[in-house]
Amino acid sequence: MAKTSTQFTCQACGAVAPRWVGRCTSCGTWSSLVEESAPGKASRKPGGARASAAVQAVSSIDADHAARIPTGIAELDRVLGGGVVLGGVTLVGGDPGVGKSTLLMQALAGLARQGHRSLYISGEESAGQTAARARRLGAVADELLVLAENDLEVIEQVLDEIKPVAVVVDSVQTMRAGSLESSAGTVSQLREVTSRMVERSKKNRFATFLVGHVTKDGVLAGPKVLEHLVDTVLAFEGERGHAFRSLRTQKNRFGSATEVGVFEMTEGGMLEVPNPSALFLAERPRGASGSAIAATNEGTRAMLVEVQALVGSLAVGSARRTANGVDSGRLAMILAVLERKAGLMLAGLDVFLNVAGGLRVEEPAIDLPIALAIASSLRNQVVPFDTVTFGEVGLAGEVRGVGRADARLAEALAMGFRRAIVPVSALDRASRPPRHGQQALEIVGVRTLEEALAATFA
Repeated sequence: MAKTSTQFTCQACGAVAPRWVGRCTSCGTWSSLVEESAPGKASRKPGGARASAAVQAVSSIDADHAARIPTGIAELDRVLGGGVVLGGVTLVGGDPGVGKSTLLMQALAGLARQGHRSLYISGEESAGQTAARARRLGAVADELLVLAENDLEVIEQVLDEIKPVAVVVDSVQTMRAGSLESSAGTVSQLREVTSRMVERSKKNRFATFLVGHVTKDGVLAGPKVLEHLVDTVLAFEGERGHAFRSLRTQKNRFGSATEVGVFEMTEGGMLEVPNPSALFLAERPRGASGSAIAATNEGTRAMLVEVQALVGSLAVGSARRTANGVDSGRLAMILAVLERKAGLMLAGLDVFLNVAGGLRVEEPAIDLPIALAIASSLRNQVVPFDTVTFGEVGLAGEVRGVGRADARLAEALAMGFRRAIVPVSALDRASRPPRHGQQALEIVGVRTLEEALAATFA
């Protein structure tokens, strides 16, 4: 009897080792190697593989440009680039309970109501549990089908029989291919399941959504190769205790890779938020120090968010620097610039920073609002209620320009703001001040952080 060959595969990066070692030599993760059956070597015919008969000149190929079908959920369609793409595969990740399954169930129901057959494959719930959730969400339609199965071969047979337009696999970590002896969720199973679903989706031209688990660090579980296999990667984000959720694009072969959609979690499911600025500013305090309004940009959408800062008293021991919604390294940099270039004494003081509403902002345009909010809290001076600001702060204390200044200013004017403190470069792009009815937006251009502080607290 032939001996079955085995190998040890790292569950973090997918690297293969001939024997077990305590630490992966590729990514450095400890105790991540799992023994699996080694795949058999494919026989090779003499003369090599036959060249594909489908080789064509690019000028002669009819580019269908990825036919799309809208789901009826405008925020989801925005993130996807206009709707689901036939033949496209989307990987959706997020923390447990953030609403991935809820949103995708509603999306399939929207497609089913348009007459498109849709299939929800559940590897974690029974068919009855999935149907009960669909009824609670009001996502019941004749063309919406449910399959409770985690055997990939059975799933492939069902796909060939019913020929759906859209498929949700919830979740890819629970699916198992019988051709491999390893358990579900291992690196080899994830690669096999994903590659076969991608191949079948493109061959039969149906849209596929793969729900993926995330690690404790917030990244998609499994090797990075999964993100390269699929066409689109979406991250569903939301802070515990907040009803608002953001769906952010991390990769998109068929649209913008910087879009974001905003949703509100309710008992009846996910509700789209068409005007996030009004949502994030609805409860901002009037006449309170430590608050500044930032004009941010996510993809093709300009949004206004409130940046809150609280500077505490002199700390005993090391000072605490806590940031929610922005990178802590960016906060540390801005604090250093405020001390050295603007003369603010922040050494030894606790500083707490928060972006209200649970949104996370990663673009550098948030720098100037952060600086103004910190200065406002330290001086106990209020930033004027009708003032909005944006701009990148450099290490020399200069205020640098950012993209889409005109869209940011237009959004600020539409939300009722009358004054904007922006980089000087934004003045060239807005030579004619934006108007909304009879109201105009006063634009104040600044070159340095000191000029911005003087213009704000004059």
